[in-house]
Amino acid sequence: MRIALIGQAAFGKDVLNALIKNGGNVVATFCPPDTAVHRIDPIKEASQSHNIPVYQYKRMRTKEAVSKFISLDVDLCVMAFVTDIVPVEIIEAPTFKTIQYHPSLLPEHRGPSSINWPIIKGKTKTGITIFWPDDGLDTGPILFQQETPIDQDDTLGTLYFDRLYPMGVSALVESVNLVRAGSAPRIDQNHSLATYEGWCRSKDAKIDWQMPVHDLYNLIRGCDPSPGANTTFKDDKVSFFRASVNPGNTNRDPGTVTDITSGSFTVAAKGGSISISRVQVNQMRKMSAPDFIEYSSLKNGDTFGS
Repeated sequence: MRIALIGQAAFGKDVLNALIKNGGNVVATFCPPDTAVHRIDPIKEASQSHNIPVYQYKRMRTKEAVSKFISLDVDLCVMAFVTDIVPVEIIEAPTFKTIQYHPSLLPEHRGPSSINWPIIKGKTKTGITIFWPDDGLDTGPILFQQETPIDQDDTLGTLYFDRLYPMGVSALVESVNLVRAGSAPRIDQNHSLATYEGWCRSKDAKIDWQMPVHDLYNLIRGCDPSPGANTTFKDDKVSFFRASVNPGNTNRDPGTVTDITSGSFTVAAKGGSISISRVQVNQMRKMSAPDFIEYSSLKNGDTFGS
């Protein structure tokens, strides 16, 4: 079975290596163009190490990209970490069509930031879906799903790298095996249960100090490490990372600094407080709480977001 892989970054590389280890006949990979000198996408490096041809297009919907893909006459297309819109001409071209990884339990959380939003919304579980893409956005029939809990202290980073990432790699390999065996299911999504959220960007991660403390905590951990739940201090934009939640009313106005320790600072919120051990100021590199305290001359009684 001739396989073409569309993907990028470390996830795409690991899927490629896993498919080859599983005996997959990957005949081509497609990834975005190199972004700068000496910055080659990991999937490109892995492809070259296996002597697999690599094709790089900024947009897969260009006439050149579509023509090249169709000319390869593949049996299956595997999409692993694809942020571009892949046209239906490519999706439908292979003998057994195309399968795609999505890090949520479809039909919930369709869209590009499907790991951030379940955490932000306080969900207690999520998972991964391998599905057959169509001309909609994450709307195609389901081939494979697997659940995982969202622990109360999970962040975007821990949830993805500890569970959704390795689950996705193994699920794509298993799904390819099912396609090869002719036993891959196509289960229609229940579109009445569908939810969609767009990119989780900095503007979506702005802290409202009137939100309940647990909602605030969910926002911070759902945006850690990116884009960072943010507020203001003096004239700076400050993003919070590595947070912990402390229930119990502080009797201080939300946004007020209530405690400073050797490793963190604590800020009052509605119904509790949040302790922060890492921050980012504007576009600077992330720094520890002690470095921020020194940089900003932070002290008890100071307020964020005012």
